[in-house]
Amino acid sequence: MSVEQNASVTRADLDKQPQEVAEMFDGVAERYDLTNTVLSFGQDRGWRRATRAALALRPGDRVLDVGAGTGVSTEELGRSGAYAVGADLSTGMLRVGRRSGRTVPLVAGDALRLPFADEAFDAVTISFALRNVVDTGAALRELARVTRPGGRLVVCEFSSPTNPAFRTVYMSYLMRSLPVVARGVSSNPDAYVYLAESIRAWPDQEGLADRIAAAGPWDRVAWRNLTGGVVALHRATKR
Repeated sequence: MSVEQNASVTRADLDKQPQEVAEMFDGVAERYDLTNTVLSFGQDRGWRRATRAALALRPGDRVLDVGAGTGVSTEELGRSGAYAVGADLSTGMLRVGRRSGRTVPLVAGDALRLPFADEAFDAVTISFALRNVVDTGAALRELARVTRPGGRLVVCEFSSPTNPAFRTVYMSYLMRSLPVVARGVSSNPDAYVYLAESIRAWPDQEGLADRIAAAGPWDRVAWRNLTGGVVALHRATKR
């Protein structure tokens, strides 16, 4: 990955080197949650609730939220009564989360080298972050390492709308309108050009399911579409 710089704008390309991804997210941290809500037309709240439901968490479970950002998704998981821990590569995002008074632990952690013991969690999840990791397979294996046998994985990620007409409209919004809207709300709008490009380059539902199944001890891989396939929840169980 290279980082393109233009005055105060920093944008990462699609090679996704960890330090440069972290720097890019540091640059959008201050208004990240607001920007996500605006760009998703408020759908992000429902996606977080759906992720929590898909994990089937019980009080006393330990769940790891990788790519947690400011921790808003981790707090949602904690509403289940589970002990939820958030990890993110971007220290800027973590600082904003802590300053916002998040009630869950937030730690610095690379999805390729998580700072947790083997089989430490009953469930793991990664939302809108697997796409930003340089080695998807290695990240999925690392998620498996920290999950107990029988534990659950949920990947919440942008995907491919199933209706052809809607898909055409969505791709037009993604590549043309999203960066324009981001200029009005984001502290680093050019990073959302990367966001749009990375979504367009990401595999569809079946393609991601194949990657999960091929990446080690993940079994019973399935997915469910949200918002017509704009987002998909992929679920799996560790053998």
